[in-house]
Amino acid sequence: MSGPVPLVELWRGDFLESVHLGHAVISDHLGNIVEAWGNPQQTILPRSSCKMIQALPLVESGAVDERGLTERHLALACASHIGGRIHSELATAWLKDIGLDDDALRCGTQMPSDAEAHKHHLCSDTAPCQVHNNCSGKHVGFLTLNQKLGAGTEYVEVDHPVQIAVRDAFEDVTDGTSPGYGIDGCSAPNFATTVHGLARGVAQFAKPGGGVRGQAQQRLVSAMMAYPELVAGEGKACTDLMRAGKGSFAIKTGAEGVYIGIVPGQGLGFALKVQDGTTRAAECATAALLVRLGLLDADHPTVRRFVNAPILNRRDINTGIMRPVGLI
Repeated sequence: MSGPVPLVELWRGDFLESVHLGHAVISDHLGNIVEAWGNPQQTILPRSSCKMIQALPLVESGAVDERGLTERHLALACASHIGGRIHSELATAWLKDIGLDDDALRCGTQMPSDAEAHKHHLCSDTAPCQVHNNCSGKHVGFLTLNQKLGAGTEYVEVDHPVQIAVRDAFEDVTDGTSPGYGIDGCSAPNFATTVHGLARGVAQFAKPGGGVRGQAQQRLVSAMMAYPELVAGEGKACTDLMRAGKGSFAIKTGAEGVYIGIVPGQGLGFALKVQDGTTRAAECATAALLVRLGLLDADHPTVRRFVNAPILNRRDINTGIMRPVGLI
């Protein structure tokens, strides 16, 4: 069984300074591997890259339609956002609509990384709330599902009906029993799978079948592509690359160097894991795969931020380059 392979290199002048190893798989919706790098069977925690899978029970339960939720709500449910007003105000309004407030959340508080919101909290000496947490949309979604299920308040416990529904959906689309879970930064369980399993799972969103599951998958992907600014935020790779793709794909980051892509026009999905957990390498590899699949041009200004990107020092002198290895 193969190990991780080089996915991204950083060169400083003529010297190879850093190499990021990892695994990547492009899969079709049936689970067939189209291309792979490294070990497709490497077990990983998908972290936030799988939020559209975690949102499936919310849509499939009927709670979305019963509550009159829109595509904006669904995009936020799939988001790892920067805590800007566009995110926190929607999360707050959604909570109010279901008769709850910030105290009902179990994701924890987080200082927003959105520049305006960050400055506001620093300058006003006011503490951020849980709605500023990058996972707040997912958690309001959990709470909405929880009301439908009529279960207890501790919805992040692994044996809670909400998380049982999430695990069932996760194991179904990844086509395997999860070997375990870790507790994510937002306190929800995060179920493990293989890189291939994750790629297979998101590829199903690219070519959904019929019935309730297929409709839910299509709605979630459509929401992500329609509102990339809600999925992440201004200046973030997910938002900017999806905008550059003009609705031809959805991508989603996860902590510790995980990324997924959903390509409806080709019926494909991809997943990658950078072994050392580095975000810069995961973004570079993701942008390279988008180029490989013909979704973006290598010379697009947004792509150039991540692929063959110049490394500038503090005087804006070009000192080197970050480039993908074997992906394009």
